[in-house]
Amino acid sequence: MRDNIHMPVEGAHPVLIVEDSENAAAMLEIALGDIPGVTVRLATNAVEALRILNAGGPAVEAIVTDLNMPRMDGFELIRRIREDVKLCATPIIVVSADTDPATPCRIAQLGVSAFFPKPFSPAQVRRKLEQLLDGAA
Repeated sequence: MRDNIHMPVEGAHPVLIVEDSENAAAMLEIALGDIPGVTVRLATNAVEALRILNAGGPAVEAIVTDLNMPRMDGFELIRRIREDVKLCATPIIVVSADTDPATPCRIAQLGVSAFFPKPFSPAQVRRKLEQLLDGAA
């Protein structure tokens, strides 16, 4: 786990990136970490993400996750987040190479805020995250 990329600062918007691909995680971290007031934490799988989300500390204000990961997939991660009273309203953006035509419908049913297929545009993900953090989703 690489969750010390940006140290939290007062007034910051903590965002959790859940991505097992180092390249995709790095692209997201660069694109999202430059948003003023955003602090980024990284988890390499869904199990690590749940540990971070349940550890206490500053509440994560948004999650950007992959779907295809080892140990637990992104669908299960999203289900668990939506079932948790403290986390259920957290905006979630999915970035995935999943090519199943049913995927957009499946994640929409789980209350995901946006879906970006890989290869994705970091600028588009950044714009959507900014909208979500500004409450203009």
